[in-house]
Amino acid sequence: MTSTTTEAAVLDRETVDHLFEGTRTTHHFTDEPVDLEVISRVYEDLRWAPTAFNNQPLRLTVVTGEETRRAVVEHLMSGNKEKTLAAPLTLVAAFDPQWHEHMPFLTPGMPGLRENFADKTEARHGMGRDNALIQLGYLLVALRAHGLASGPMTGLDAAGVDTAVHSENGWKTIAVVNVGHAPDPAHDPALTARGGRFEFAQASQIL
Repeated sequence: MTSTTTEAAVLDRETVDHLFEGTRTTHHFTDEPVDLEVISRVYEDLRWAPTAFNNQPLRLTVVTGEETRRAVVEHLMSGNKEKTLAAPLTLVAAFDPQWHEHMPFLTPGMPGLRENFADKTEARHGMGRDNALIQLGYLLVALRAHGLASGPMTGLDAAGVDTAVHSENGWKTIAVVNVGHAPDPAHDPALTARGGRFEFAQASQIL
């Protein structure tokens, strides 16, 4: 008998381990450069993951110029500066406060969303930031899926970073993500014993 139920594909255990347990946050990378075409493919994948109303507020500034990188680094916590200057590539993750302007394209099946959020600045910013943070998680997993390592950081002066790279578009910084191919075996903390993780029973309740 042919089943009428569509079965979702299940990733093999090795792939799942690579996306989660088997890969670590990286602070110091090897000096192998990161191809911007790979970053483009990373975004092509993450954009399909869900957000509220499909609002997709995440925006990425790909920092390639040394002057721009130093301008960003000026607004990071002291412990994040040196490793960012040394990283093969740095991304500034942000949200677009004007995401509602794109709703006729992103969610054509729900007319009126753009107008509904136009005068709700606080709610719009909250939804934009929350969903950009969700997309940031997708970004980190997508980077791993494409064979890249990453080091996300929120130890920064977001408004300061905005003055450095978002003065013209009005995007709002939520994190900086350093990207490379692998940890530098000479001195990367990712190669040391990792911290603990809560078990399901410790982090959940069943009601």
